[in-house]
Amino acid sequence: MRLLLCTAGDDAAAWIAELRRALSSAQVDLWPTPEAHAADYALVWKPPHRLWPELKRVKAVFNLGAGVDALGGAVGLRREAKIVRLEDAGMAQQMAEYVCHAVLRRYREFDVYAEQQQAGLWRPRPRACKQRFGVGILGLGVLGRAVASALQPFGFPLRGWSRSARQSDGVTTYCGAFELDAFLAAADLLVCLLPLTPDTRGLLDRERLSRLPQGASVVNVSRGAIIDEEALLCLLDSGHLARAMLDVFADEPLPPGHRFWHHPRIALTPHVAAITQVEESVAQIAEKIRRLEAGHPVTGIVARDHAY
Repeated sequence: MRLLLCTAGDDAAAWIAELRRALSSAQVDLWPTPEAHAADYALVWKPPHRLWPELKRVKAVFNLGAGVDALGGAVGLRREAKIVRLEDAGMAQQMAEYVCHAVLRRYREFDVYAEQQQAGLWRPRPRACKQRFGVGILGLGVLGRAVASALQPFGFPLRGWSRSARQSDGVTTYCGAFELDAFLAAADLLVCLLPLTPDTRGLLDRERLSRLPQGASVVNVSRGAIIDEEALLCLLDSGHLARAMLDVFADEPLPPGHRFWHHPRIALTPHVAAITQVEESVAQIAEKIRRLEAGHPVTGIVARDHAY
């Protein structure tokens, strides 16, 4: 069996070492290589478009992350090849930690206290009513459900939206375009966990962001292009939105002159909410390869028509 690794990151050596440990009988090649045509399985992160036609016999392509938008539709990849995404691999816990922090930071007004510290103000604020602080989770996939589960012990009213109907314990669920406005209107803090697809690109434009309650906050930990950045800035400047905590951006790294860097109502991090863990990821991939080789089904297969 031959494996091909193609990564835009600087961690190729770590992936190769772990793959050789987990699948000791496999030949592991690093792209670019003239042997790409012989690969049975490819593991990719932000691959160039020219890779796809080289994969003449590949059975499956494993995306080294939860979001598959960087595959660019895999134009030129043979139709028989499956595309498989990572379903957790240590990312769910990281995402839950990040979002819990963001929710508590806003609910307990730690951002306000940080500003008061800089101004030398000793000014305790009244405790906000938890039952009137609705948390909306936009996207109820593996990561969205993990976030909802982590938030449940805090007692916030939790609401979730997904493209098609889904159930999640302790969460009031909404689905489809017709229920999106009602979902947004009840979200005092909106957490964006949607995949980036043609349908979700620019989904949170000015009109939809304006449907959030006055004084609402936005947390984006999925993909920057889902939110209209100019619309977000306008609504923060006007006061309709109170705060934003952003981990992802339309352009990454975030350009030095971008207004997000120094906006007083924005907290940002450099796309670190959930970092792919090599050991956990390879263990998941190796198990799926063994199942595929044995003719068994695997989970995490991407529907090319929906791009997730």
